[in-house]
Amino acid sequence: MRSIGLAVLSAFVLCTMPFRVHAEDASEKEIERYRAMISDPMSNPGFLAVDRGEQLWASKRGSNNVSLEGCDLGLGAGKLDGAFAQLPRYFKDADRVMDLEQRLLWCMQNIQGLDTKDVVARRFSGPGRVSDMEDLVAFIANKSSGMAIEPQLKHPKEQEMAAVGEELFHRRGGVMDFSCSTCHGAEGKRIRLQGLPYLAGPGKDAQLTMASWPTYRVSQSALRTFQHRIWDCYRQQRWPAPEYGSEGITALTSYLNKIAAGGELVVPSIKR
Repeated sequence: MRSIGLAVLSAFVLCTMPFRVHAEDASEKEIERYRAMISDPMSNPGFLAVDRGEQLWASKRGSNNVSLEGCDLGLGAGKLDGAFAQLPRYFKDADRVMDLEQRLLWCMQNIQGLDTKDVVARRFSGPGRVSDMEDLVAFIANKSSGMAIEPQLKHPKEQEMAAVGEELFHRRGGVMDFSCSTCHGAEGKRIRLQGLPYLAGPGKDAQLTMASWPTYRVSQSALRTFQHRIWDCYRQQRWPAPEYGSEGITALTSYLNKIAAGGELVVPSIKR
């Protein structure tokens, strides 16, 4: 009887596997069709954040009563076209490798004389609450849309940051003993109906993934930055939440941009 039961179970699994695979493929195609339908700027609510960010960039704030237009994001003060595509990068005035959020906080503090406590407290938007940082990132990133990801790896500190990021990507920990590579270290992995990109080495998956942040999350009704994506990944792994604008997030971003080099930015994108 046990042998018969096992045989029946095996037959059931074999018969249902093609249906399950077909259903997953069909669902993925429908998701992609939906994304294509709402990819137009007039249909993507993420562009509302772009508009708000443009206003914030030019607003005079802080004790110095100046705008962020004097902020150098790597290409010169106030120059935005292509700047996001080359971040993170080393900044001599701060003697650090910074991603966009870190650099914006530095400019707010050092150029505007702004107390950034409230900005950090509202780092992620929520019901009835917008985020200055998400809006600014959306605006600045959009200025690089259509351009290729161009990781900066000439300075020794940039090289070091990318190497640390690769180590962090594979570092297991937390109560679940997970790492980034647990979900993204092999091709063809899925979670429910969502395909998981392979990010343990260069390739199309890495390019498409990194070229799509920031993005408007339909399921959250909010624009999200890559800072939020990393924060949420660590939360799901049951790791301690990383500090906003931390060196660890910058290191991971540096590594992922390194393997995504050449990917064409299309931001803000739109995701489930």
